[in-house]
Amino acid sequence: MQQQPLEGAKLVLMTIALSLATFMQVLDATIANVAIPTIAGNLGASITQGTWVITSFGVANAISIPITGWLAKRFGEVRLFLWSTSLFALTSWLCGIAGSLESLILFRVMQGIVAGPLIPLSQSLLLNNYPPAKRNMALALWSMTVIVAPICGPILGGWISDNYHWGWIFFINVPLGIAVVVVASQVLAGRETKTEIRPIDTVGLILLVVGIGSLQLMLDKGKELDWFNSTEIIVLTVLAVIAISFLIVWELTDKNPVIDLSLFKSRNFSIGTLCVSLAFMLYFGSIVLLPQLLQTVFGYTATWAGLASAPVGLLPVILSPLIGRFAPRLDMRYLVTFSFIMYAVCFYWRAYTFEPGMDFGTSAWPQFVQGFAVACFFMPLTAITLSGLPPSKMAAASSLTNFTRTLAGSIGTSITTTLWTQREAMHHSTLAESINPYNPNAQQVYQQLENLGMTTQQASAYLAQEITAQGLIISANEIFWISGGIFLLLLTLVWFAKPPFTSGGGDGGAH
Repeated sequence: MQQQPLEGAKLVLMTIALSLATFMQVLDATIANVAIPTIAGNLGASITQGTWVITSFGVANAISIPITGWLAKRFGEVRLFLWSTSLFALTSWLCGIAGSLESLILFRVMQGIVAGPLIPLSQSLLLNNYPPAKRNMALALWSMTVIVAPICGPILGGWISDNYHWGWIFFINVPLGIAVVVVASQVLAGRETKTEIRPIDTVGLILLVVGIGSLQLMLDKGKELDWFNSTEIIVLTVLAVIAISFLIVWELTDKNPVIDLSLFKSRNFSIGTLCVSLAFMLYFGSIVLLPQLLQTVFGYTATWAGLASAPVGLLPVILSPLIGRFAPRLDMRYLVTFSFIMYAVCFYWRAYTFEPGMDFGTSAWPQFVQGFAVACFFMPLTAITLSGLPPSKMAAASSLTNFTRTLAGSIGTSITTTLWTQREAMHHSTLAESINPYNPNAQQVYQQLENLGMTTQQASAYLAQEITAQGLIISANEIFWISGGIFLLLLTLVWFAKPPFTSGGGDGGAH
């Protein structure tokens, strides 16, 4: 028998607690990005070694997300959520007190593992304890935390590392985690989900760890090791392909799979998961690219680069509750279509306006307008993905779609940064060809620079620097063009989803 939904103050407190847990986990995936130079310098490591602080968390997190469905069935969603949050706070504290890079990476792996269930369980518990008529509102409120956290992360991380010990990047999770556990244990008391003892899919779990671990490491280290010119990358790729291929076959035939691939029999789940993963891959790639572009080419500090990215969160905070309120009257496909069109518009806007000498507003305004796209993205696609699934499948479905989204974000980051540097090298070579003694324009520029007091060597160095900057801008604009085009192609995919799009009712859409 299904429990009655929560009401009144308990419903509000539960929403706050579950959203805080999501905020904490998403924040931690981005907050360390801008602090890597500080952390690496403090612990006596190189910047390249310091990036393992990010990748170690990502690898562990990606592997642990799909196991959430099995763990939730075995121990209960409420109990697993409380354990995960408590351990996340503990491992955050351990990260903050780490005295060496090795210990910090170890604690980040532990943190990533225990963080896996937080997002899918917060989503599942939210939907299963909300009145059916208000589930779209619940998704809208929940999605705000997913939107705001990646914006706060770089700004907060830069500010903390500039003014305090970098350990506070992790310490701030401790009071948040304690507050979530205290509130959630009170409002969700007596609301544990049904548990059943099922054998652990040991073979599937090993294949998952090997396959996804190898894939994530290949993506993270590919750029550093020059991709397939490296034996290590080739070995990791072969391992990933073999393990993931066997994993798919095994999970489709095993009685108790660690990943429930039968969910893809649902048309809406398949289409929703594919749309959210491909769109998030492009969106997350731009989140990583934009601050790097602003810092590398335009001389922004980490904090100012974060501030230039931040306007994307303003409109979703205002619009998400409104969309949630009127969502029952709307066809979710229209909202997603509008979102993808706005994404394409903003990518093309950047491609047209990003040029040397642009001001802060030129980078910030497309981010602000992109808020329309983000506001109409997470909630409608989540509603489409989970529509018609019974409550018993909600945790497994949520964990699987969040797993594919997380993995797509990593792939997007890797593809975007690799394309950016490779295209820059090509443009640098092309532009440099025109700087020669036989080009009168080039000689005129040399003459002008020498008239300003530069030596020939200084003028050459200055021109090389300008060519690099120009190459980075051109290659970034090419990525913006490609991303905009893919969003326009995705428009057709979402219309294969079949209404109604009610979440977690198990009744196929009576509400």
